[in-house]
Amino acid sequence: MIWDFRGPDALKTAEHQCVHLKDFFIKDKITFYQIEIEKHSDLFVSAFAIVEEEYVEILRKTLKPNRGQLA
Repeated sequence: MIWDFRGPDALKTAEHQCVHLKDFFIKDKITFYQIEIEKHSDLFVSAFAIVEEEYVEILRKTLKPNRGQLA
């Protein structure tokens, strides 16, 4: 699951998103493998979470990522 952020505050916003994702997953007892950021440029940063496929549909509705991909 991937959330994209653009603009001068993209890095700060993506980092903040990661904090909220971790809190959400822990609170709701959702297994996650990785929550990180990927900096594409100074104005484009993505936050991403790697989760079990069984959680994808509910998280898609709840957290509204910009995009996703299966590994």
